Amino acid sequence: MHSNHLLLEEPIRMASILESSKSTFFPAMSRIVGTLGINSQSVETISACLKAGMSVARFDFSWGDAEFHQKTLENLKIAIKSTKKLCAVMLDTVGPELQVVNKSERPVSLQEETLVVLTPDQDKEATSNLLPINFSGLSKVLKKGDTIFIGQYLFTGSETTSVWLEVTEVNGEEVVCLIKNSATLSGPLYTLHVSQIRIDLPTLTDKDKEVISTWGIRNNIDFLSLSYTRHAEDVRHAREFLSKLGDLNQTQIFAKIENVEGLNHFDEILQEADGIILSRGNLGIDLPPEKVFLFQKAAVYKCNMAGKPAVVTRVVDSMTDNLRPTRAEATDVANAILDVEVFMDMQFQTYCWSSMILPSYYLSPHCGLIFHVLMYTLSNSCYSFKLLSVSSFSAEKVFNQDLYFKRAVKYVGEPMTHLESIASSAVRAAIKVKASVIICFTSSGRAARLIAKYRPTMPVLSVVIPRVKTNQLRWKFSGAFEARQSLIVRGLFPMLADPRHPAESTGATNESILKVALDYGKSSGVIKSHDRLVICQKIGDASVVKIIELED
Repeated sequence: MHSNHLLLEEPIRMASILESSKSTFFPAMSRIVGTLGINSQSVETISACLKAGMSVARFDFSWGDAEFHQKTLENLKIAIKSTKKLCAVMLDTVGPELQVVNKSERPVSLQEETLVVLTPDQDKEATSNLLPINFSGLSKVLKKGDTIFIGQYLFTGSETTSVWLEVTEVNGEEVVCLIKNSATLSGPLYTLHVSQIRIDLPTLTDKDKEVISTWGIRNNIDFLSLSYTRHAEDVRHAREFLSKLGDLNQTQIFAKIENVEGLNHFDEILQEADGIILSRGNLGIDLPPEKVFLFQKAAVYKCNMAGKPAVVTRVVDSMTDNLRPTRAEATDVANAILDVEVFMDMQFQTYCWSSMILPSYYLSPHCGLIFHVLMYTLSNSCYSFKLLSVSSFSAEKVFNQDLYFKRAVKYVGEPMTHLESIASSAVRAAIKVKASVIICFTSSGRAARLIAKYRPTMPVLSVVIPRVKTNQLRWKFSGAFEARQSLIVRGLFPMLADPRHPAESTGATNESILKVALDYGKSSGVIKSHDRLVICQKIGDASVVKIIELED
């Protein structure tokens, strides 16, 4: 089979396996979200993460205080300025997360076939036979025979870093458990997960609201990761809360699905949320491991058809200690690239995590792909990024975009909405003329996201044109949120236009914005002489898709 004989029914191009992997200006289209922790707080380390492809920085308030995270964010700003690579900010809530509290931070060794007591008395010290927890109602929902898992954020099931417990007795507010495997827990916090048991705590806790109202407002967070989302009402409640906090009414909400309850209400949650995070670690506790991938496939397909980013966690775990992933992990990465837009990391052990892995297209100053790998040494992480960048590019190279496009159009059906029709037409035109880039002029970012929904093989330059507002006392420009929020969408690379140029105009104004976009693309190496480009813009009341061919 020759590569030029592409069968449209092939999900991937099998012949491309034999084609050599050539480095290009854009190594991949997917996105990287990285959690910044203690060992990835320095400007040097964050700069390396940005250069490797991190486009969204995640700040996890399950640990650390606002002062620590603020220092990290200030270092991120310095790194962004020095590398000239834009990065969005995601605040990850704690939610109804159950935690084992170890105030002494001394390692706790648990021995197989011995008993350990879970107590809500957090003043007691964590020992081999007593573990304080942060929830007093656990004994009310448990019964003999229930299963409990305790680990440090990444539920690997490792016999040395996580432990399975079986409830043997409930005594008042305390729960007595039989230890099923020997393990040593280290660090101040361990996450506790009870399989398929509903915890009667609010999804957006008072602590979460306080953090959002202070740290979140101060830093204009772009994304809110809503941990343990169980119902669509959780998303609506969070959005209502954000709507009262000034500019945070523009913050996008990503619902994190972590248990069976969220899985059962997935369709309603997807309809309300701006994006979905599939927490495969926690889901692997509530579901048999062989069923997690089935849910991932179904959930990601629905996200893709809805045009909303799907974020997958927990990949290449072996690279926390090794320079190379296992073959099984590399296969998981490749399959995820074919299905998903984004990968995200999670926390682990000594809070030594990094960001990412499969860097994506670099459209200065932007970057991109989402994955997860712990960064014990800067050299190792850079090696990991480079290796996975090649993997992601190889996976995307065999992706049958024609087949995906036809399926997406068929799924949307007819009649299409006006904007959906324009977006799909722009992608179709770009495919037919083999355009090097699609340039989309937008104010809200919605048109650019719809174009990205159809997964064009070429990058989409989203030119965000600010809107001007005034309260009679001062002028205010919107657009920064919309530009940064593009950084979590596959294949979108934002550019903030001059606010003096309105989004809907005619004549020289549009031409001047286009010239700036073209100059930007040329300086980045994306656009060259004689390239064909597809332009999507609004002129007056009409939406226009046009094709231009550059001269020398």
